[in-house]
Amino acid sequence: MTTATHEETLGFQTEVKQLLHLMIHSLYSNREIFLRELISNAADAGDKLRYQALDNDALYEGDSDLRIEIEHDAEANTVTVRDNGIGMTREDVIANLGTIAKSGTAEFLKQLSGEQQKDAKLIGQFGVGFYSAFIVADEVTVRTRRAGSDAGVEWRSRGEGEFTVADIDMNAHGTEITLHLKDDAKEFADDYRLRALVRKYSDHIDVPVRMPRTETATDDDGNEVEGSEVVTWETVNEAQALWVRPKSEVSDDEYQAFYKHISHDFSDPLTWSHNKVEGKLEYTSLLYVPERAPFDLYERDGARGVRLYVQRVFIMDDAEQFLPLYLRFIKGVVDTKDLSLNVSRELLQKDPQVDKMKSALTKRALDMLKKLAKDNDAYQRFWNTFGAVLKEGPAEDFANRDKIAELLRFSTTHTDSATQDQSLADYVSRMKEGQQKIYYIVADSFNAAKSSPHLEIFRKKGVEVVLLHDRIDEWLVSHLTEYDGKSLADVAKGNLDLGEIEGEEEKQAQEETAKAKEDLVKRVQAALGEHVQEVRVTHRLTDSPACVVLSENDMGFQMRRIMEAAGQPLPEVKPILELNPDHPLISRLESVDDASFGDLARILLDQAIIAEGGHLDDPAAYVKRLNAMLTA
Repeated sequence: MTTATHEETLGFQTEVKQLLHLMIHSLYSNREIFLRELISNAADAGDKLRYQALDNDALYEGDSDLRIEIEHDAEANTVTVRDNGIGMTREDVIANLGTIAKSGTAEFLKQLSGEQQKDAKLIGQFGVGFYSAFIVADEVTVRTRRAGSDAGVEWRSRGEGEFTVADIDMNAHGTEITLHLKDDAKEFADDYRLRALVRKYSDHIDVPVRMPRTETATDDDGNEVEGSEVVTWETVNEAQALWVRPKSEVSDDEYQAFYKHISHDFSDPLTWSHNKVEGKLEYTSLLYVPERAPFDLYERDGARGVRLYVQRVFIMDDAEQFLPLYLRFIKGVVDTKDLSLNVSRELLQKDPQVDKMKSALTKRALDMLKKLAKDNDAYQRFWNTFGAVLKEGPAEDFANRDKIAELLRFSTTHTDSATQDQSLADYVSRMKEGQQKIYYIVADSFNAAKSSPHLEIFRKKGVEVVLLHDRIDEWLVSHLTEYDGKSLADVAKGNLDLGEIEGEEEKQAQEETAKAKEDLVKRVQAALGEHVQEVRVTHRLTDSPACVVLSENDMGFQMRRIMEAAGQPLPEVKPILELNPDHPLISRLESVDDASFGDLARILLDQAIIAEGGHLDDPAAYVKRLNAMLTA
């Protein structure tokens, strides 16, 4: 290596500065993970070289024995991690070590507060990668050369506001990272400590991780021969792809460590499934369900998918073709013998073998979730994190709609709590005798749903109602229209039909009441005019004077508000006003004169709209009418 040339000093991206500061202070108790992250990156570099060398063997430059080497110098207080993988160009170094290119980074960083415990969890979701080096080092030097390139580059920084980049001569391709340890991190410049960390975090890496060992020759009497010291390189890790090993030979700790390697997550996964398929289609899959969501979970265009290998040769990081979008939280690897090694992403999407594997892997993932659901506490944690994403499933995957429906969880009037989610199977098991439908209501929040006047008759009769309050729920039930042979019915749409729950005498009494109130209904209809589609008497209310409902095929109030907020023009839909014939306000309405009848009818309509979480076109007019009635 010769003297560096073309040296320049550049500033870190603002997000990098913030991440470095918070990470160094928040992850102090997890310092040892720096080695896991650096080894993981080095292994990825080897995978990428192996893949690119399939088309250009010259990239190996005569050195195809991929490896990772770790050295330490206790006197200099340094640790060096070296690989002979793909390496980086000057442009790669500036882009990869000076910025964070991952989409949604700004939104993620807004969540960081400086509270150590909270930030440690959030940063763990982000994946600390290379920057973890600064947890233990006050200065980091990177020397690298991309395979096939003549130019090497050196990157130096103290992890503060800037970094320096310079051209260098470098014989070997790959990357060498030297950490100048902080005074309180000297423990990591120790051979035993480093070997233990490699075995703890990186035993599953299929690239050998080697460390030097000094051996001294001995004479016939067993005495060391002075000057005979020889340094040999010893492989510290298992150096075999974990997923190709029999399940019986892989411990839970190894599965968990491998998950952290591929996901850069701090937390253990909730569960995993390791499966080998043989026959016409041969592949091995290892799928994980994380406990924590990545910060870009709801960016549907973001990176997602499993790692794809073909005969243990790395092909791509985010192979999204093997799982549907609603399972984008699943992490893992797929290794197959049945795909061409030189396929591009476009060709891969059209490969019929991919479609078969996607179908099988989707069922494998859903079965994994079904098994997890047997542990109520673990599944509740999963549902709190990924439930809204799984709800996208019935619309996207008709073939597995029933399997997905079994995994869905909802709040209901049975628990009257937003945190005690119930399955549809639980609901069906508690259905009343004669009940033939699964009743639900959609609202903007749990409190709005449980307080809706539409639930009054259901509470009176002890009929359970599903409380839908996620933004996606109305869209979900437009595609999930039945479960276990029971149709799903919106209690706020159409005429309420309780079927056999109501006896013939009740139904006859309702018809007689409606007939007796025909004159009142006509008067209210005339007074409200174009503001309503229809006025009618209802039996769904017990405490409220009135409510508004929609026609069976109309878009619900919640979905309309979401689409209108997004700027989507929608045709006007007039509500149906239903009156409770037994309420004192309705009796009063019958007795008032023509001068105040219209105002009282309009107040009832506006109150019913407000009770549904709706917005009035003219709130001031409503207040004026109400004040007039109160002071009359």
